[in-house]
Amino acid sequence: MSFPKFYHSLIVWVGDGTGLPDSILHIHAGMAVLLLARLVSGRSLGTFIPFAFVVLAEAANEILDYMAYGWRPTDTYLDIANTLFWPFVLSLAVRLRPMARRDHR
Repeated sequence: MSFPKFYHSLIVWVGDGTGLPDSILHIHAGMAVLLLARLVSGRSLGTFIPFAFVVLAEAANEILDYMAYGWRPTDTYLDIANTLFWPFVLSLAVRLRPMARRDHR
């Protein structure tokens, strides 16, 4: 079994195990990657570095999807939007908020 097919079977297993639709799983995955990247990198969400990890993870996910079952533009675009929307909004909100005096360095 190729890695893209294995990855797809793992994603189906997660979906079946949780009972959640693919779109909701993308939302949760985007937020999980964002927070994990924030913890691992130690960088503020406002730097957009954690958000870049979400973009890279989603790109890898869509490349593996493409390798497993070909180009499906509608599905791909919705997956990208669902994965990136809330991490982007959260990162933008943190970036635009006034920083507390103690945070200026």
